Amino acid sequence: MKMIRKIAVAMLILALASPLAACGRKSSPERPDDSDHPWQYPTQ
Repeated sequence: MKMIRKIAVAMLILALASPLAACGRKSSPERPDDSDHPWQYPTQ
């Protein structure tokens, strides 16, 4: 019974952690040429 509980906890941890590791971009995103977003705010 304890082994099943350990396996269930491990599967739950993997299920909760997988979305964090599944996506993401290492570099900064490139803006399309005809896009106005994100807005370029003036600097002071």
